[in-house]
Amino acid sequence: MKQVSLEKELSGNAYPGRGIVIGKSSDGKYAVTAYFIMGRSENSRNRIFVEDGEGIRTQAFDPAKLTDPSLVIYAPVRVMGNKTIVTNGDQTDTIFELMDRQQTFEQSLRTREFEPDAPNYTPRISGIMHIGDGQYNYAMSILKSSNGNPESCNRFTFAYESPVAGEGHFIHTYMGDGNPLPSFEGEPTLVGIEGDIDSFTKRIWDNLNEDNKVSLFVRYIDIETGAYETRIVNKNGSEK
Repeated sequence: MKQVSLEKELSGNAYPGRGIVIGKSSDGKYAVTAYFIMGRSENSRNRIFVEDGEGIRTQAFDPAKLTDPSLVIYAPVRVMGNKTIVTNGDQTDTIFELMDRQQTFEQSLRTREFEPDAPNYTPRISGIMHIGDGQYNYAMSILKSSNGNPESCNRFTFAYESPVAGEGHFIHTYMGDGNPLPSFEGEPTLVGIEGDIDSFTKRIWDNLNEDNKVSLFVRYIDIETGAYETRIVNKNGSEK
């Protein structure tokens, strides 16, 4: 697979929806992840990311304008020991709870499927990073309807061992804007991971569609020590 520019992938798509990037920094020192959300409706745009323990959760920016919390309020990031879970929905909790009972990432997602938001049937995208003893690997998953047919769920898992420095993979919910919204197709896109956490955060945020972007989370985790740095950017607020 040919590596492409993450910035071009983002700037060339007005509505990728929600997206996960996982990879390794160009200097090879850090496991890198990013998660962003976008929105077209007032309910979707009325959100911010806030820290929640070692992870984050979504929160209504203006609680009075929150009309339906079911698919917009959740914990996108949770940490369990040397594992960091990143998803676009409440399947974060499913993965956390079932892996705590010795099930695998893939097994835990067998209990879930795409979101019940007809006619879009938004895919559930998930990622997990394993970092320990100086080693690092990650996996990504997508659960999607079969070409918009809610009677059939297609399940794909992609595992990446010994990631290459300066490379990552990008998966998102939609191929672009539309009605219904077209689900992501194919393997996660191979993208470049460049710069430190601040420059990487800025490149993602600056290339997301200005009207539709809502919030961004970025984390760099030291592969040797497990120590991490986090950045949160909210359109409804200020950068952390």
